[in-house]
Amino acid sequence: MRHTAQIEDEYREFAATRATRLRDFAYLLCGDWHRAEDAVQTTLTKLYVRWPKTLRISADAYARKIVLNCLRDDWRSAWFRREKSAGDEMPDRAVQDPADGHADRAAVLSALASLSRRQRAVVVLRYWEDRSIEQTAEILGCSIGTVKSHTARGLQALRGLLDINTSTQAEGARR
Repeated sequence: MRHTAQIEDEYREFAATRATRLRDFAYLLCGDWHRAEDAVQTTLTKLYVRWPKTLRISADAYARKIVLNCLRDDWRSAWFRREKSAGDEMPDRAVQDPADGHADRAAVLSALASLSRRQRAVVVLRYWEDRSIEQTAEILGCSIGTVKSHTARGLQALRGLLDINTSTQAEGARR
């Protein structure tokens, strides 16, 4: 068994080097920087408790799975709150970063936000996180076929949405 101080150091190093990537991953899934940061903090807390056992498996994949579960729990509780109180509306689309002035980035984030949560998770894991089909299936807890079908449908939807956005922008520029 490793020394407790060594385990603590390993956890600190992991958290310091991965927190930003985890936050970016969470943001791409939910579209809200505050919710993304909350999900990462919850993830790091849960990961800390299980850290000695986590080292035996892929810590990165496990951390991403926790982020997904945190956001899924947040979506579920948001749905429940919405059902209980019709006046409490949660946004369906990603909130764009106001400091981001790039139209292309905004268009991609908007298109990404319009995908279903599962398609969005698959596309983000596959293309933003550069995960394999097998790794994505493991993180999401689904079959390889499900990952493939969600990837194909998500990319098709993104292509359609981005074509519509570019046509609309080009048309607006002509006026």
